[in-house]
Amino acid sequence: MNESNVITNSFKAWFLAARPKTLTGAAVPVMIGIAAAIAQYGDTVRVGAAVLCMLFALVMQIDANFINDYFDFMKGTDDEKRLGPKRACAQGWITAAAMRLGLLYTTLLACAIGLPLIYYGGWEMILIGVACVVFCFLYTISFSYIGLGDVLVLVFFGLLPVCMTYWLVSPPTPLMSIPWQVITLSAACGLVIDTLLVVNNYRDIDNDRRAGKRTLIVRIGEHGGLTLYAILGFIGTVLALIGIAFLNWQDGQHAQLLVLLYLPFHIVTFTEMCRIRKGAELNKVLGMTARNMLIYGILVTIGLLV
Repeated sequence: MNESNVITNSFKAWFLAARPKTLTGAAVPVMIGIAAAIAQYGDTVRVGAAVLCMLFALVMQIDANFINDYFDFMKGTDDEKRLGPKRACAQGWITAAAMRLGLLYTTLLACAIGLPLIYYGGWEMILIGVACVVFCFLYTISFSYIGLGDVLVLVFFGLLPVCMTYWLVSPPTPLMSIPWQVITLSAACGLVIDTLLVVNNYRDIDNDRRAGKRTLIVRIGEHGGLTLYAILGFIGTVLALIGIAFLNWQDGQHAQLLVLLYLPFHIVTFTEMCRIRKGAELNKVLGMTARNMLIYGILVTIGLLV
């Protein structure tokens, strides 16, 4: 959508603030969790739970975007020197007061979507939901400023959504019965999705230093950031291959190997990241990484289902 001539607090402003391109990161873990459940249980999976898990993940991602937009604006992290995509509050598209209401309403909507999951998973779902909401706030307000953002991505975009989606969508089983293969897939997913945060923080390393934001990339430096990006993609691929192979290996079937096709995309993107190194042009790498995440999710899903 064109970012010019945005009327304050208009539908267009809210659409841009929701940052729909980021929804891939929320959808991919749920896709993988659903696919793993289908691989294990076939048509006995609970479709209603699958739909609710996907809706909850998407709304929580939008909520996180609103929270990030608002608190970074209030802290002064988003200023005229920002290299990344434009933010709604900083651009004046949405007033701070309106954004406070927006993040309140999206939080309430996420809670409303999550409540029916109690039917599938019991009262423990309340704790999971609260943890997700707390994560959204703590990530921007505190954890991203002290270098723990990557750990939270691994947990809340990998381990938790993949495993919980698998458990909720599967026929009733004890929570502790989640197989190690699914846990491996969840870790793999979190690592690959973290590549998006790595690019984002790599691009913003100078601005983050000025703002006192001690991200992991600020701590390990530019060379360390490049190395981390490369390693995350490779480890994520290897772990996914292991998880798929042991969960759904069939003699004579080679679809499980499809996840290896992610690597060429990852390598090309890494090469481009090394070439650009600095500046707003790294937004191109951010877009390529988001595309790679979706490709990864699709390949893992196919590998599990075929």
